[in-house]
Amino acid sequence: MQTLLFLILFPILVACLLLFVKRTTLRYAVVALSALAIGGASAYLLIRYASGGAVYFAASSEAADLAMVAIEMALALFIIYMGAKFRNYLAIALAVVQAALIVYLETSFTGSLHAANNLFIDQFSIIMALIIGIIGSLIAVYAVRYMETYHHHHPEVRDRQTMFFFVIFAFLAAMFGLVFSNNLMWVFFFWEVTTIASFLLIGYSETEEATTNAFRALVMNLLGGVAFVTALIFLAATGPASGGIDLARVLASGDAAVVLIPAVLIGFAGITKAALMPFSSWLLGAMVAPTPVSALLHSSTMVKAGVYILVRFAPVFAGTFAGFSVGLVGAVTFVVASAIAISRSDAKSVLAYSTIANLGLIAACAGVGTYMLVWAAILLIVFHAVAKSLLFLGTGAIEHRIGSRNIEEMEGLIVRMPKMAVMMFIGIAGMFLAPFGMLVSKWAAIEAFVQAPFGLVFIAILAYGSAVTVFFWAKWMGKLVTVTRNAERVEKGFLEEPWAPLYITTGLVVAAVFLFPVISSTLIEPYVLAIYGVTAHLAQTNVAIMLLMMALLLVLPVSFFLLGRTAKHLPVYMGGRPATPDLHFAGSLGMTREATTQNYYLTEYFGEARLFRPGAAVCIVLILASWILAGVAL
Repeated sequence: MQTLLFLILFPILVACLLLFVKRTTLRYAVVALSALAIGGASAYLLIRYASGGAVYFAASSEAADLAMVAIEMALALFIIYMGAKFRNYLAIALAVVQAALIVYLETSFTGSLHAANNLFIDQFSIIMALIIGIIGSLIAVYAVRYMETYHHHHPEVRDRQTMFFFVIFAFLAAMFGLVFSNNLMWVFFFWEVTTIASFLLIGYSETEEATTNAFRALVMNLLGGVAFVTALIFLAATGPASGGIDLARVLASGDAAVVLIPAVLIGFAGITKAALMPFSSWLLGAMVAPTPVSALLHSSTMVKAGVYILVRFAPVFAGTFAGFSVGLVGAVTFVVASAIAISRSDAKSVLAYSTIANLGLIAACAGVGTYMLVWAAILLIVFHAVAKSLLFLGTGAIEHRIGSRNIEEMEGLIVRMPKMAVMMFIGIAGMFLAPFGMLVSKWAAIEAFVQAPFGLVFIAILAYGSAVTVFFWAKWMGKLVTVTRNAERVEKGFLEEPWAPLYITTGLVVAAVFLFPVISSTLIEPYVLAIYGVTAHLAQTNVAIMLLMMALLLVLPVSFFLLGRTAKHLPVYMGGRPATPDLHFAGSLGMTREATTQNYYLTEYFGEARLFRPGAAVCIVLILASWILAGVAL
């Protein structure tokens, strides 16, 4: 239990310390050492608890409960103050409703607000802790130098780095608390802390656009928070049948019909937190924040909290029409967000839509909720976290050097920033190429949907969504490796670039390819077995195919290394036209033209204006259907 408490409390202490650290060199030392401690403690949990089942701890709760309620009321007052200051009355109304529900819960169900064990750890929470502790900490380290450069490029933005890093580490603490809490009251408290933290981070630049987008994220997540509190009231009122606010008892409750209603309400909170349609706009708006914020929200914390809670409640959703509706929300989000990503040329926008799409796929697996789909969902969480964190960090470093994050401006990056281009190539490959994990996880999801009720619907959606995924990733990858002439190398040395976090994150993406059979057999399969009594596994033939694919993938770089000096360099060829080495060719009427390339974006077919509203409307209907079906089941 000491390690769990350390991971929850230590980042808070670091956050408070960073409020008083203003020198960049000292801040870097504090953040780096703290990241090392947090990452080490997360790894210790793997060594200590991976081989056993769930372990529960009866942590003292009276003082903690009072402190959490007080902080929740303080956060509500903060929201009301900020809403009044910026005249966002919807945020005020939701904060008042949520605070009133909390007061009602605390005063009317005092005897029911007790969990036998407030903290716990199992294989799934170990996976989440590793994502938060390692990837989240690396993002914090990366952010130190990034923020210094950010303010150099944006002198108009008020320097509030002390507040920024305070919120970053408070964010990490809240995420640890969320995944280690067995008391749903505690889960809700940490859930709301992440909401406030994201609001502060998105609005960091204090521009009108940043403030608007920060409030959009706040309002949408407060909607989920209201649903979460309502679920807690229902659980407290039906304690003997539902298991009350004890998460383990709720999931093991024999009265599935009673538990389904709070599960659907908490699932709705997960949908808002994971930015599934129709709530995806808050995550897209978060792109105005500095890049480390985007990486943190997309890879290791905010949105992962949403899919974490959905996967936790997957056994309750399994075999129910309400769960099927939740799964369809994820499936529709997957295909629509993937299609919209085709039309985007801004790198962070592509990453945002691909994040929404992949979270939708995870939600689809959790909603249907079979043991094989839960196994596939956790695989997706792991591989998405490592690959997407690398892509966001890489995009931020590229933007600082070339002054743009437009994909078209990244042409020839293999010449201008070769190391960064290779890292980005690996990150993109991790999202859609074999044998990297996202493709393997989708493969596992298809196999699982075959055996699920109405699985053919999901397979069709997954097939179409995966096809358009290949399109937008491949055209970005092509821009990176296009060789251009007379390009100036702008990549800097080790001290000028945040290479350490980038190297480590790249290593994690590659390591995940080789280690995911071990991750599956050590962590995911035992968790699924403990929940369902049966487990999925990666067949030996699939492992052999994966290793063969990896060997084939290495043929090209190895051949460059072995044959690079003896290779024959051919002149430029442009369809038979006279060409020069600097990529100019003889055009019509004796004119000389420069050869240029540009991707197709097909905005008229796949643009946000065409696809978002229909997709959002379908998802709203499905969410309402899940509520109705849960009520009918009761």
